[in-house]
Amino acid sequence: MAGDAGPTVVFVPDVGFGPWLWGWQAPALSGRYQTVVYAPRGTERSDAEGPYTVDRFAADLEAVLSAAGADQTHVVGAGLGGMIALRYAREYGRARSLTLFGTAGGGDDVDESALRALHPADPTRLRESLSLAFSERFLAETGLVDDIVAWRREEDATGDALEGHLRAVREFRADPLHELTLPILVCHGLEDPIVPVDAGRTLADGLPRGRFEAVEGKRCCFVEHSAAVTDAVERFIDEDTPTDG
Repeated sequence: MAGDAGPTVVFVPDVGFGPWLWGWQAPALSGRYQTVVYAPRGTERSDAEGPYTVDRFAADLEAVLSAAGADQTHVVGAGLGGMIALRYAREYGRARSLTLFGTAGGGDDVDESALRALHPADPTRLRESLSLAFSERFLAETGLVDDIVAWRREEDATGDALEGHLRAVREFRADPLHELTLPILVCHGLEDPIVPVDAGRTLADGLPRGRFEAVEGKRCCFVEHSAAVTDAVERFIDEDTPTDG
């Protein structure tokens, strides 16, 4: 946990990704909020024991927040992390808002072949796989490609754990959406090759207090455009869930 004041914001990564994924948003928000970044089951050095289901991931998130002493929290999730956030808000009482990136309302909206290509079994193809997550310009100009590949080698899920993550996505269904009445910001990369942007719009439309925002970029648009996205998340939290109570 980082930060010493304000409400809690917890970050839940996408399929297979370790906590490195939030190395842009979490530090930027830790000045005003207590930020929690953790390694989901099967990533980094976390418990890899199955079964892997969205329900179990949500229970893990509840355990993390309970241990952190977070009575109320804003949940930020990407992909599978967004699915976990939706289930968590339904089953537990701590969530004040959700911010979702590249999240589908069901596994049928996910291109599993593209998702598998983002997580190649051959680690020498990790660099190549980043073309699904980032634009060519970002990869050419950022100077972080070697670092991202190293972080993925160190933290990302592989083998049975990765298969468990993929299975959790396939089996997920968020319905009925109308029961989720908390504020939910749905952000989506316009060129996301794994979940089409229209699936994000549909998800937002089905939520009573859903709001949709398109973001330039692919799967990891929130990394590529981290400053603008972080500002949008912060505005959403402040506008829809005032932090004075």
